Amino acid sequence: MTACKNFSSLFLSLLLVFVDGHIATDAQAQYVNTDAAKKEGKVVLYGTVVPQAMESTFKSFENKYGIKVEYWRGSANAVTDRAVNEWRAGRPGYDVVEGNPGLNLVLKNEGAFAKFVPSASEKFDEQFKDKDAMMTAWRIIPISILYNTDTVKAADRPRSLDDLIDPKWKDKISIPNPTQHAETAQFLWNLQKSKGDKWLDFIKALARQEPHLVESFAPVPTALIKGEAQVGIGYIKYLKQYKGPLGYVLLDKHFTELNVMSVGSKAANPNAARLYVEFICSAEGQKLVAEQGEFALYPGIYPSIKDADKVVATTVLMDRPSPDEFKKLNAEFRSIFFK
Repeated sequence: MTACKNFSSLFLSLLLVFVDGHIATDAQAQYVNTDAAKKEGKVVLYGTVVPQAMESTFKSFENKYGIKVEYWRGSANAVTDRAVNEWRAGRPGYDVVEGNPGLNLVLKNEGAFAKFVPSASEKFDEQFKDKDAMMTAWRIIPISILYNTDTVKAADRPRSLDDLIDPKWKDKISIPNPTQHAETAQFLWNLQKSKGDKWLDFIKALARQEPHLVESFAPVPTALIKGEAQVGIGYIKYLKQYKGPLGYVLLDKHFTELNVMSVGSKAANPNAARLYVEFICSAEGQKLVAEQGEFALYPGIYPSIKDADKVVATTVLMDRPSPDEFKKLNAEFRSIFFK
């Protein structure tokens, strides 16, 4: 019930906004006062990345600048709900918010973010830059089929999304609940890019497989490792972030979400916040990010996952449904997955 309430609250907020896309900006990089940041001594980050994947980055940042990172982690919906509620109550507890562009946009439109362009991000592709300079992209998150390498024999492994509707996978698939998890709804909707008019037929067939529905992408690898499912849909980066027998399928296209960081307009530690975002976007920070399985944006830096360069070469940034389309998808997926 809590997850449903969180999604409903967030969904109402999303109805008020619409992402126009990542348009190149001519905003110039801003100076970061390192001495002032060190005096502040800490930066409070709300984010969606599992803590174990950020530990080395936090430690390196603290060792380099003597600034501690206080991290609160939740699902994308939970992070936005908490940040929005704090902002509207006049007590924002965050200095930096990390999430996907659509969710960060809720806060951006309420004036909760300050303009900031880290100098290191100037090396990133133009398509990743926010025209208003309030959301700094720092990674992409490709999605694919994950599987348990111990329980799924090599000959049986799926080669495409269409393979998931094979009867042998019935009751053995784990996916996020698309009526609760906005990004899953977005992913399924984007299948129109590859399946055309038949995208909804595929989703209905997938629902007939009686998949194990979880709150978000994060529990999918856990379900696979525990044997609650054998295959699932999730982030490729989890191969490095979870200990267990995980593999992924190299697809011909990998739909991906962009991830961004934003500095709070009323941050208690504004200089430390800007320095942290600058560090994440630097070659040093991006290498640390890639070491944890993340697909960084700095040219030539890849995670140590087999064929990571091929994944990047075949990534397709997902389009975002309009508010009306999100509302329609929620109702449609509810009727498909919960008959």
